[in-house]
Amino acid sequence: MRAIPRVGRQTKETLAIVQDISAPPSSESLKETVTVSLEDDKAQKVVVIDLKGKTAIADYMVVASGNSQRQVSTMAEHLRKKLKSLGIKNVAVEGMSQGDWVLIDGGDVIVHLFRPEIREFYELEKLWGDPMPRPGQVA
Repeated sequence: MRAIPRVGRQTKETLAIVQDISAPPSSESLKETVTVSLEDDKAQKVVVIDLKGKTAIADYMVVASGNSQRQVSTMAEHLRKKLKSLGIKNVAVEGMSQGDWVLIDGGDVIVHLFRPEIREFYELEKLWGDPMPRPGQVA
């Protein structure tokens, strides 16, 4: 019987890297990733709504606006790619081809991207309650 050679040694560093890759991001870090991505893409009026205790579908909802259909679709595509790079599987995106209202389901964080007039019409922030103040934002 031949011994099977070991390909590599597992070290504490290797195990830590594997654990980091396989562990899904927390809802807090996911929320921060989403808001930073949107701010990098020049989203307007980025609002975070805490859904904990209100619904089981997600921990946070992020609502933001873009000036045009193209900007809304581009923000959605950048965010989709960023979430996939974090290891979030099955990132669901609806409405990207129209670019008026795009919904991105990132698991613990749901994102709504609107053109301003569509956002004003639906008023999701009023429906779900008071938004959380962003750092540097006056409440």
